[in-house]
Order: sequence, then structure tokens, then C-alpha cells
Amino acid sequence: MSETVAEVGEFRLIERFTRHFGTTPDVVLGPGDDAAVVAAPDGRVVACTDMLVEGNHFRRDWSSAADVGHKAAAANLADLAAMGARPTALLAAVSAPQDTPAEWLEGLASGLAAEAAAVGAAVVGGDTTRGDRLTVTVTALGDLEGREPVTRGGARPGDVLALAGRTGWAAAGLNVLSRGFRSPGALVSAYRRPQPPYAAGRDAALAGARAMIDVSDGLLADLGHLAAASGAAIDVDTAALPVPETMRNAAEALGADARRWILTGGEDHALAGVFPPDAVLPEQWRRIGAVAEGRGVTVDGRAWTGPTGWDHFDEE
Repeated sequence: MSETVAEVGEFRLIERFTRHFGTTPDVVLGPGDDAAVVAAPDGRVVACTDMLVEGNHFRRDWSSAADVGHKAAAANLADLAAMGARPTALLAAVSAPQDTPAEWLEGLASGLAAEAAAVGAAVVGGDTTRGDRLTVTVTALGDLEGREPVTRGGARPGDVLALAGRTGWAAAGLNVLSRGFRSPGALVSAYRRPQPPYAAGRDAALAGARAMIDVSDGLLADLGHLAAASGAAIDVDTAALPVPETMRNAAEALGADARRWILTGGEDHALAGVFPPDAVLPEQWRRIGAVAEGRGVTVDGRAWTGPTGWDHFDEE
């Protein structure tokens, strides 16, 4: 039977947790001291943080510990990509009940480390503490490599709206799991471990993207943030967002709306970007709409009715 975190104790738990973490040339000093030291060649550090709470963002009967680690890292690394930054390091803090199996936290650590390594980053430290619910908080650091950050506020009328990655897959997977099923496996896997198009963020920055955002809460919701920050209107062309067969079949079986998954589903961590009208879109990017004078987001030229995405404080 697996030891619990209470039986292992804090310091041995930290040792077991951190042994999964590798290093990179950006790490001057890794785990084991009062703080880590990470190189910042650009002289500026891009930083973001995200929190996953059991019951709100994951369930242990739906996802493995490694799945949760991958997901927690991806949520932050995608934010760095949306700024056009190169990821360098992650910090992870975990709050866990005393009866949590220690091997679960080791699985979490392995997932965090693997997702970070996939983009050339490393987990350099963090914290553990006791709490009533499993909570994983990750902070990511990135380097701009001499470029200006790509913010949400640069879209201009006449610009092209483009997307890298996919949307709706994680939402479809969540719907499948919520109905008590475990297939289609492609949809469930998309919910458990998102696949952000990390390299597309840097490519977009190099291609002159004016604005960019990580699609974490839903395409329409996050485009609403981009439109508000830019003081412009955005129209989405649904013809550029075909429904994959796997998703269509699942929606028909569950009595759901696949198009709504694609437009409002979150947690795939696609990247939405805005480019000048004469820009050549980089690989992975495809046109899905346009920017115009005005305010807000429309779909095929019409107002969208109903929720646009996830709201953490919505009571519904």
C-alpha cells in the first residue's frame, strides 16, 4: 500500500518530488536552496501563474497524476507562448490533504517535468503544504529574446484573425467523461493532456503578429478580451472552423452541439492571433476571421447568444 504524504513527511516528500526535475542551460541554480536562479538574457522576464483545484479543474478518477502535471504546466506555458516568449522555468506549489498518496505527487512532478522539458524549460522549485483540497499552482518564466511582447491590445481594423491549434476537443472530452464514458479516446485525452501549439507563439511574434491570446476559457470569451484590449471588433468565420468527424459523432451521441464546443470550449490552449492584412501566416496558423471598427465579437457577422466560455465565478 502506498505511503501517504503524512507518513512520508515534508522533507522526504520534497526530495521525492524534486528528483523528477531536470535542468537546462537557463538554470543557474536549481532546487535545493532558498530560491532558484534562472538566467534572463533579454533583461526582462515574462511571468504568469495558474492554479488547478481538485473538483474544479481535475478529478483523480478521470485523470492520472501525470495528466494533471502536464495540464498544469501547459496552462502556463501556453500563456508564455501567447506573449511570444521562450519558456525557461517553472515553479510549482502543491497543497494536499494528509491522506494523499505520496506516489500521486511523484506522478504530478513527472508530468510537470515532462511538459516543461518538451519546450526546453525546467522545474526549478516550489513549495508543499497541507490543505483540505488538492491544489496545484504553477508559475512560469520566459524570455523575450530581444523582442517586444505580443499583447492583447494591438489589433487594428482590417487585420486578419488567425488560430493555431485546436478548440473544442477538451470541452468534448469533458462532456464525454461527465456522461460516464471513456471514449472516444482522442477527446478524453485532449481533456486530460492539452496540446498547445507552443512554437506557434514565437513564430507569430517573428512574423509580426499585432496581438495574441491563449484560448483557455473559450474562443469567443478570449477573443472578447482581445477585442476589448484593442478597442476593436472581431468577427469569427465558422466556415474556417470545420467540425472534426470524431467530435461530430460524439455530439450526436450525447445530444450536444459540437459547434458550441469549438466556439466556447476551453482548456485546449490554442493560440488566437491578429496579423496585418499583408502578413504571411506562419506554419500552424490559419485565418478564421477579421478585425473591424467597433466593439465586441460576432460570429458570421451576427451577435452570439448564450455563454461565450468558462467563467470561474459563474454560479451556473
